[in-house]
Amino acid sequence: MAVALIWGCATAGNAQPSDAAPGGFERAAEQAAAEFGVPKEVLLGVSYESSWWEANDGRPSTKGGYGPMHLTDTTSGGMYDHRPGEGPVDATGTDDPSEHTLQAAAAMIGVASSTLKRDELQNLRGGAALLASYQRQVTSEMSPDPGSWYGAVARYSQAADTADAERFADGVFAVIRSGKQKVRKDGQRISLTKSPSARPARSQLASLGLRTSAAAAVPECPAELKCRFVPAAASNYQVSTRDSNGMDVDFIVIHDLEGSYDGGISWFQDPVSGVSAHYVMKADGSAATQMVATKDIAFHAGNYWMNLHGIGIEMEGYAAQGPTWFTPAQYKATAALVAYLARRFDVPLDRRHIIGHDNVLPPRPARAPDAHWDPGPYWDWERFMALLDADQRQEREAEGGEQGRNVGVGQAVMIAPTFGKNAQTVTVCSATCRSWTQPSNLLYVHTEPRADAPLVSDLALRPDGSAGSDRIDDWGSTVVWGQEFVVADVRADWTAIWFGGQKGWIHNPAGVNTRPAPNARIVRPASGAKVSVYTTAYPRTDEYPRGLPASAQTRFDMYGFPPGQSYVATRTPLGADDFFPATPTRPEVVVTGGQRYDVIQYNRRLATVNTAETG
Repeated sequence: MAVALIWGCATAGNAQPSDAAPGGFERAAEQAAAEFGVPKEVLLGVSYESSWWEANDGRPSTKGGYGPMHLTDTTSGGMYDHRPGEGPVDATGTDDPSEHTLQAAAAMIGVASSTLKRDELQNLRGGAALLASYQRQVTSEMSPDPGSWYGAVARYSQAADTADAERFADGVFAVIRSGKQKVRKDGQRISLTKSPSARPARSQLASLGLRTSAAAAVPECPAELKCRFVPAAASNYQVSTRDSNGMDVDFIVIHDLEGSYDGGISWFQDPVSGVSAHYVMKADGSAATQMVATKDIAFHAGNYWMNLHGIGIEMEGYAAQGPTWFTPAQYKATAALVAYLARRFDVPLDRRHIIGHDNVLPPRPARAPDAHWDPGPYWDWERFMALLDADQRQEREAEGGEQGRNVGVGQAVMIAPTFGKNAQTVTVCSATCRSWTQPSNLLYVHTEPRADAPLVSDLALRPDGSAGSDRIDDWGSTVVWGQEFVVADVRADWTAIWFGGQKGWIHNPAGVNTRPAPNARIVRPASGAKVSVYTTAYPRTDEYPRGLPASAQTRFDMYGFPPGQSYVATRTPLGADDFFPATPTRPEVVVTGGQRYDVIQYNRRLATVNTAETG
């Protein structure tokens, strides 16, 4: 399923407004504004831009913001599992003041910070007090004119540079000028009367002393694609300077929304969702919307390290709807965008680097059962990759990489069933379960070379070792077109591959479902010891500067990579690295480590292994 529609459904707790009656939120905002001398329009505008006037049941946003005023406390986010995109709540939590406005606001109003997380009135009071303190820093005048609060609003964004602070403030004043109405999740109807006469004092922005960075040229799209830029909510991505800061873009990740084009755009604009993608593609190929600049880090893949090195593209569609949804126009438009991005960032046009969300494992084993499987079995990878670059086909033909050829043990093959001829049965379960058979991009992986043999078990999904199934979301016993594996054995019409630490068998009569991959780079254990399997490539703890907490490099202990097995890796190893976004008091930080990691095709998903353990 698409990342947005899965992670966005999580809630916890039963926080209620201090006054839960209809209109209670507005009255609380009016009281808070009056108490601290903040124009009500400004307080409501900031709250809308920060949280869409929602409390979110006391849970933090991906940036560690709480309540309708998005007061931040990143150090407390670690207790929440299944963070969307492994965002900064889990990954940072530094001592920077911009990440702890909740504590600052609590001190200003004399209320415990824990109260501000769940009590809307106190959260609004804290936000109003914080805004008032910023206004006194910018200008000593506590004016009733909303426009004179532009600098304070920009400062409230906690942005590190002028462009991002301006974007936030402009969003607030667009709400103030045009007005807004909304029915909250608890049924309250909130109205902000439009104030078209509000004139923001933009000159105040210069007094904040923020850094100036070059704005990305947006929208960043090929000329043939009708493209616009609509920014995602600021809390749903991280501002960065890829790839000039040394963090390369190595992967382009294809998703589907499990919903509509407009719905996906709206979801990524919602601060509640905690997720975003760089691009959203319309089903008929007629339009695309960029929502995050390519230099920035969108939260789309469910694995923060992959987000650091990836660009996410969400397609309008449903993974279980079959091939009728993904139109030829959508294939062409998406291929044009991917080819454009690959040229810009020097990303190889192969399936080691052009991947699906279903090729990304979460950073921790406990989250593997929640791993997404879009774009699903009905995205025709063969057609899509053929659209990307004719040189790819010419290279394959020059290598002799055609279907129908058998290869020997120890050689690499690419999974390559012809989509129209590869009818596979899948079961889709919602309220009820139903099965159908139709063309697909996948092959099932069996424990023995026969059709009635059990499917292999993925121990991250099935700790008891039970056999896999044909359920569409049971990704642990399937391979998909374009993936590459090393041949472990051949028996009659069956080919064994090293797959997820075991020998798995695919039906492959006369090599019809594979083609040789002679240029694949194969890695093996360097010694007699088992190789550790990860899904991230973070530096060692002692390689992080003081004050910047280390991200966990978690081993998937249930997975094996013992001597005798081998896997296909990307062309070159990648360095260990991590990222901390800039704040008003700290520039962005890229932490690098001395280790290097191979990204290998381990099972349906990619994994990382330390090159010190492989050869």
